[in-house]
Amino acid sequence: MNKSIECNDLFPGCEFKAQADSEAELLKKVAAHAASAHGVTEITEDVVAKVKGCIHDA
Repeated sequence: MNKSIECNDLFPGCEFKAQADSEAELLKKVAAHAASAHGVTEITEDVVAKVKGCIHDA
């Protein structure tokens, strides 16, 4: 099942969107984007929970 996320849900104004076949793949894409675009390099359990709350079935 495809999963998707829109970064705007976490960082208003950010146009990044991603899709992947699994939640794990999607989280890797989100982590890479967060580091390069938003300077987020520490992925805490709280951050993961917030991201997972924004993931939708595509």
